Amino acid sequence: MTRKSLLLSALALAVPVVASANEFELNISNKSVNGQLTFLNASRQAEFGAGYIYREGGMNIANIDIHARGQTALGNFPTTVGIGAQVSMYEEDKIDGGAIGIGGYAHVKIPEVPGLGIKAAAHFAPSITSFNDLEQFFRADVKVTYRVIQNADIYVGYRSVIGDIRGRGNESLDENAHVGFMLMF
Repeated sequence: MTRKSLLLSALALAVPVVASANEFELNISNKSVNGQLTFLNASRQAEFGAGYIYREGGMNIANIDIHARGQTALGNFPTTVGIGAQVSMYEEDKIDGGAIGIGGYAHVKIPEVPGLGIKAAAHFAPSITSFNDLEQFFRADVKVTYRVIQNADIYVGYRSVIGDIRGRGNESLDENAHVGFMLMF
């Protein structure tokens, strides 16, 4: 099977999964691409997600998320908050590892500028929940979002993924400014 037919087959299989997702997110930078699917339960109080980062040169980072989700206010700003865990898997050449990090996110809406928001997320896995070649793992994302239409945001963001790799120390696995969009179904 050629690489092109393999890619087309994967896309065809992904369409039903994306169609049943509640949120689909895609962002790109000069050196990496990141996709994320998120499914909300019926009451919209829990979310389950899966994502993937491909970085130029053959680095792969995959994640599976579970968060409790709710609405609150920070000051007078309406905010969506998620608290939970992110399981991350990292692979590059002969180095691989995984980590179970805890953390969450907050998406703050700015009422004075309809459609504008700021979303920040962070997850940390200490050595006790990291395995194989990873001794610690940290991921942080910050983005400025703008609601273009009722079910689509565009954004500019910054992501930092750092791994403490056995025998090599702390390394930036992915660090970039990027642009992207999020579709809500």
